[in-house]
Amino acid sequence: MTRSTRSVHRRASAGVYLVLIAVSLLALFPMLAVLLGSFRSDADIIRDPIGWPTSFNMDNYIAAWGDASLGLYFLNSVGITVAALVLATALALPAAYALGRWVFPGRDVVMAGFLIGLMVPLKIGIVPLNQAFDRLGLIDTHLGLVLVYAVGCIPMTILVLSTFYRQLPNSLEEAAVLDGATSGRIFFSVMTPLVRPALAAVLVLNVGPVWNDFFMPLVLLRSDEKYTIPVGITKFFGEHSAERGLLYAGIIIAVLPVAIFFALAMKQIVGGLTAGIEK
Repeated sequence: MTRSTRSVHRRASAGVYLVLIAVSLLALFPMLAVLLGSFRSDADIIRDPIGWPTSFNMDNYIAAWGDASLGLYFLNSVGITVAALVLATALALPAAYALGRWVFPGRDVVMAGFLIGLMVPLKIGIVPLNQAFDRLGLIDTHLGLVLVYAVGCIPMTILVLSTFYRQLPNSLEEAAVLDGATSGRIFFSVMTPLVRPALAAVLVLNVGPVWNDFFMPLVLLRSDEKYTIPVGITKFFGEHSAERGLLYAGIIIAVLPVAIFFALAMKQIVGGLTAGIEK
């Protein structure tokens, strides 16, 4: 590569980096403005809507968490989301392994059924679902929401994990069988650890829709103390619409956990895929 070619390449790379930085700052600016506003008083925000806080005061967060009950809604969302993802993963892992590794009559039909479940949203069946939950006593319960979300997450989880299981070499299973491993041992100790990048991927794909869902809690829950953060934040906005600093703090409380989870999970995905390539 000649000196002039290297110079052109460096300038092109610098231009690409500048564009990426500019786009990133543009995307992050609204959230940064909300974050800074959450530490400011209403008087400061009215005087200067976009400004740096004079001091990082946590009063807005304390009021939003306790007085406005966002802490209760937040904990409800954490419990429901974790329970739904654990249940969906526990049910989907063996099903994905069977669909990805075994050949049996009707396998394609079963996979097609899961694909249909992926394409058809649960909201379409909200009327019969509501009636069934009413008869089972699951209306206004967190268990009902956990079951709904778990069922909604299973098709995507099976689709991704079965693809990863299918790509694993048969020699791994053959070596484990020669060592005397049972089918359960092969599943838990040999094959499943190798699909951890895919498992992290489906967690990233599923956590956002579950955490941010507004429709199901609104329809299936009746008690204020059982609301999740999306429904609770709507109620919070209606009651504190004039308190801008408090509203900003509420937005950060609702958004920050998912943003942190996405950042950590994406790092694990990239690290797992990179490790697999290096091997």
